[in-house]
Amino acid sequence: MTRLVLASTSPARLRLLRDAGIDPITIAPGVDEDLVVASATAAGLIRSTSDMDLLLAQAKARAVLANDLAQDALILGCDSALDLDGKPLGKPHEPAVAFARWQQMRGRTGHLHTGHWLIDNRAGGQAGETGIATSTAVSFANLSDAEIEAYVATGEPLKVAGAFTIDGLGGAFLDRIEGDAHTVIGLSLVALRQLTGVLGVEYTSLWR
Repeated sequence: MTRLVLASTSPARLRLLRDAGIDPITIAPGVDEDLVVASATAAGLIRSTSDMDLLLAQAKARAVLANDLAQDALILGCDSALDLDGKPLGKPHEPAVAFARWQQMRGRTGHLHTGHWLIDNRAGGQAGETGIATSTAVSFANLSDAEIEAYVATGEPLKVAGAFTIDGLGGAFLDRIEGDAHTVIGLSLVALRQLTGVLGVEYTSLWR
């Protein structure tokens, strides 16, 4: 079995991997996302939301390279954001921000982007690292202010990209999606399989 380290503390990503037969070790990457984005933007490295997500996924994966728990393993970093009108929308954190964001999103369609970065950190491994960004179109229901207020009051949208989930309470407020549903959760299993293939690792070796 090939060990997988998930450089993330996202419960949704962890649950998704476990449901797919993979038991990763989770490590908090501790990356200052605002600083990384600001530096990359100044250097002209970010031209789109997917660029930003891929760069942050890379930073998160690399941040745990030296951790003892990440030795002799593949390391996966992920980052997600919703693109609406060409602007990335991450985690709102505050209720007022989440409420205003849902007023902006309701009845409209955005694109949820997730960056994935995989590093071969196995003993003697020479495969290096690789990444990919995936995108799924998300059409939001035309919610009333009362529905938005009730949803925000649950606390669920405060700490998730785009202020919504597909696998929780927010799933009822999406009219449809076009693309990989796992991308919306924050980790595409299809992308993970593609990345392991690039590194010469059998995806099925990740199964418990």
